[in-house]
Amino acid sequence: MFQFAIEKADTVLVITHVDPDGDAIGSLTATGQALEQMGKRVTLACEDNVPARFRNLPLADRVTKTPDTSTPYDLLVVVDCGDESRMGRPYFSLPEPKPTITNIDHHITNTQFGEFNLVDPQASSTAEVLYRLFTELEVTITRGIAESLLTGMITDTLGFRTSNVTANTLRTAADLVKAGAEIAPLTLTALVQKPYSTALIWQVGLKNMQSQDGLIWTTVPAADVRRAGLEGSPSSSGLVNFLSDIEGATMGCVLTEMPDGSVRVGMRCHEPYNVAEIALQFGGGGHTLAAGCTMDGPLEEAETRMVAACQEAIHRQTAALAGNVR
Repeated sequence: MFQFAIEKADTVLVITHVDPDGDAIGSLTATGQALEQMGKRVTLACEDNVPARFRNLPLADRVTKTPDTSTPYDLLVVVDCGDESRMGRPYFSLPEPKPTITNIDHHITNTQFGEFNLVDPQASSTAEVLYRLFTELEVTITRGIAESLLTGMITDTLGFRTSNVTANTLRTAADLVKAGAEIAPLTLTALVQKPYSTALIWQVGLKNMQSQDGLIWTTVPAADVRRAGLEGSPSSSGLVNFLSDIEGATMGCVLTEMPDGSVRVGMRCHEPYNVAEIALQFGGGGHTLAAGCTMDGPLEEAETRMVAACQEAIHRQTAALAGNVR
């Protein structure tokens, strides 16, 4: 039924999550290429701008914030979204009845919101899930598709360094390299190089950094985001990873104030801890070791609530782990 829904559709809207990362944009553009190869008319959408470092991917220049709501889409393919809210305005602006939803993801917190759900929490990335699907659909893995998928895998695994990297992950990456994707330049673009504006955000974040009871966190006010020259949805671009990697840290957290006053939160930790359960408390989601959410402002109140939730989780999870050891 799942494959039949894709094969039957003629006009397809593909949406990925707000504040997109490399797996989001890689999965979005790979899906667009695959569907066009299958003869579909495709629209790609995301509420926020494609980050500059991913704009070289095929079809990235066709990603729109405002899909044509008058188009009668046969199918809505949603990639890398844990729940409906993460689709943002491109989804909620669609008239009723909304198209049939095909939900393709790998987040453990996915709410199974589609009529068709292809969700594999064991996969390293949505890109890895898509590679298997494309193979089943007999899609030719062109160099462009391979570059998009490998970008997603590299980004979500931090260069194949996360605990969910399996032998299958590496085999998939090898197949994508055979198809023409190159690991070194894609890694440089996705993980290493950063614009000067990101360095300014890090400067603010490191200045505001605090540490208490295993939690290292920081805040980035909207005024500083504007001064850095960032527009739309700012990203900490790895700052939260840096905080969680500091010796002695149990969890890292970055709270970024948006122009509308809301606060986007990114959280990271290392095994055996879990930040996904914290994100869920605030309507977010993600992975056990990497999760996020959006909170109501003002920033200071969001910070107080998030720090309390993280510290409570650290204490509770530490106690549970101690009990398991006994």
